[in-house]
Amino acid sequence: MQNFTFQNSTKVIFGRDKEKTVGTEVKEYSDHVLLHYGGGSIKKYGVYDDVIDSLEEAGVEVTELGGVQPNPRLSLVEEGIEICREKDIDFILAVGGGSVIDSAKSIAAGVPYEGDVWDFFAGEAEIETALPVGTVLTIPAAGSETSPAAVVTNEEEDLKWDIGSNKLRPQFSILNPEITYTLPDYQTACGAADMMAHIMERYFTKTEDVELTDKLCAGTLRTIINNTPCALKEPKNYDARAEIMWAGTIAHNDLLGTGREEDWASHAIEHELSALYDVAHGAGLAVIFPAWMEYVHQEHVERFAQFAVDVWNVDPDFYNVEQTAKKGIEKTREFFSSIGLPVSLEELGVPTNKLEEMADKCTSGGPVGNFKSLDKEDVFRIYKLSQNKR
Repeated sequence: MQNFTFQNSTKVIFGRDKEKTVGTEVKEYSDHVLLHYGGGSIKKYGVYDDVIDSLEEAGVEVTELGGVQPNPRLSLVEEGIEICREKDIDFILAVGGGSVIDSAKSIAAGVPYEGDVWDFFAGEAEIETALPVGTVLTIPAAGSETSPAAVVTNEEEDLKWDIGSNKLRPQFSILNPEITYTLPDYQTACGAADMMAHIMERYFTKTEDVELTDKLCAGTLRTIINNTPCALKEPKNYDARAEIMWAGTIAHNDLLGTGREEDWASHAIEHELSALYDVAHGAGLAVIFPAWMEYVHQEHVERFAQFAVDVWNVDPDFYNVEQTAKKGIEKTREFFSSIGLPVSLEELGVPTNKLEEMADKCTSGGPVGNFKSLDKEDVFRIYKLSQNKR
């Protein structure tokens, strides 16, 4: 096990009707907030009214900025920064999923910074301070509600890059599983794939003697695998929704990566898909991750065999570890397909005429991944493996 420092200061407020307490939480930090959200779903299903009523009751002034899209746009981040500066707003409240929260974090980083907020994403500046952020989570998927990271799309340059700093962890996050009852099946499934990918980026490591986090990763994966079909079949099953929502937070709050080297190649490879074609991140990961697994599994075939046994209950073949490993990869792909996700670029509706360009962009800063270092040619081959359904 490697040395590590684990620090996660986000206060998690979990359960029924907890969004109605948001005013009390915000009031501890500010009297004037930027309320940041996406489309019309929070208004359609009543979450917006509950949040506004709670903020007004607490005496918090509200300035709104809606319009966050999946794969959040840099242009809206820049608009939010200007609004906060002009109105002297000192707290960002994100009501939505990962895209809304990531956009809010990016605004929070940009407001006190004198330069261009994209400097942080381009690696030309470090985040020294940021406005505090709070969240009301409506889509369990990205884990951004307790993570230090944010991802934004620069639409002018077709780039989807990330930033990370403990200064971006939300001060509090409110999680009510009931809010997720109205999610479309596809969003629920994409969220499950996103969570699973966050865990698998950590699970596939060459770090030895990490039994505890191996078991935590496997258990969280099994929880998602067991409860997602239930939530799809019974959208108002509170217990299934609660398990999924909490698993999504645990998947990306850094606990599962303690003491182990993480990979993150699959996320880098997928980001080129969603930057160029604006596909749902979880759907892109359902295509890319099994292809990555297929390409790299021989780098440490025993770990892939362990994954097959611990996560998918594959019967181990002690005389053919390779076969056991491959069954785990097949099970992963089959699960994604079973919950209605694409498992090939063809199913995703992505043309294949820009695979080399995407591979080039993906590795423009050098090779990606730690489990196996991948250069441009490796990434191109993974894209090729993901072209057609297996």
